[in-house]
Amino acid sequence: MLLAVDTSTAQVGLALYDGAQVIGEYAWRSSQRHTVELAPAVFELLTRCGLTMDDVRALGVAIGPGSFTSLRVGLSLVKGFALARGLPLIGIPTLDVLAAAQPLSKLPLLVAIQAGRGRLAAGWYKRSKGRWKVKESARVVTAEALLEEVQSPVIVCAELTAEGRQILAANPQIQLVSPANSIRRPAVLAELAWTRWQAGDVDDRATLAPIYLHVAEPIPT
Repeated sequence: MLLAVDTSTAQVGLALYDGAQVIGEYAWRSSQRHTVELAPAVFELLTRCGLTMDDVRALGVAIGPGSFTSLRVGLSLVKGFALARGLPLIGIPTLDVLAAAQPLSKLPLLVAIQAGRGRLAAGWYKRSKGRWKVKESARVVTAEALLEEVQSPVIVCAELTAEGRQILAANPQIQLVSPANSIRRPAVLAELAWTRWQAGDVDDRATLAPIYLHVAEPIPT
């Protein structure tokens, strides 16, 4: 059994996965209460599924980009479990979780999550060997900048506010994925982590660190 944890943004997710089935999945929006909500939610999910931490054999965690504080909350929890129980730990880039859930297309894919104060953490992907592969490193950008940047057809899967969705919809080259299909599924994170675990590709429990993006220009207030 693998437990997956994603606290990259206000959207928090947990999943239990055994390689054949998603045993349980939680996703909710936290109002900066990750620290007090996460651990109880993990044990509630285990209890509802008739399991305990003794049934968990590996851990997957989203490592960002995302919020500095929320990423540290999730990573600290899974590192604690991993070190205390000697469990393998697999870190998955957060944008990869969104990309992996999207159907393959000949068009490029741009995925983005909220980065705070009206900004997005966005990354470009291309189809390669039957999966989405990173094309350009993630960066911090505004929806307005993306609107101007996109000059050819692209699929955009992004966690957007109503305003952000309205901004990007103004560009006819942008094919917006629906809100329901733009939410990070913790079960997808679990599958990605499971695949790496089965291949023997695990991370160092002590040194695994979050991915933070540098904001070069001032953040508007």
